Amino acid sequence: MTAVRGVRGATTVAANDREEIVSATKDLLQRIVALNAMASEDVASVWFTATPDLDAEFPAAAAREIGWTDVPLICSREIPVPGALGRCIRVLIHWNTGRSQREVRHVFLREARSLRPQWAVDEKEVV
Repeated sequence: MTAVRGVRGATTVAANDREEIVSATKDLLQRIVALNAMASEDVASVWFTATPDLDAEFPAAAAREIGWTDVPLICSREIPVPGALGRCIRVLIHWNTGRSQREVRHVFLREARSLRPQWAVDEKEVV
């Protein structure tokens, strides 16, 4: 049975810099794709958020660079909760898959590993 599953991920960058935002987001997406054997034609849509301190580039630009040209993408601002992790990019991928929710691999990298330790991925695990 095919269902739409949510795949979560997050990463951080050292600075509000276009290249850093794109590079970190590409790394995050490529790891999600590799760990889930995800094909772009099975991706229904993707929602990116960025913390208020990141505005040098849209994280969605990274998805276009990895070839997701037909996938609907949107970016929005993360809620500015006091004390929240800064310079953070989050993603929610809506994925059409036969995998159960338990089989989905979520990916939290860099400083974002602290947000969801159970979904933290070793930086050397895949790419």
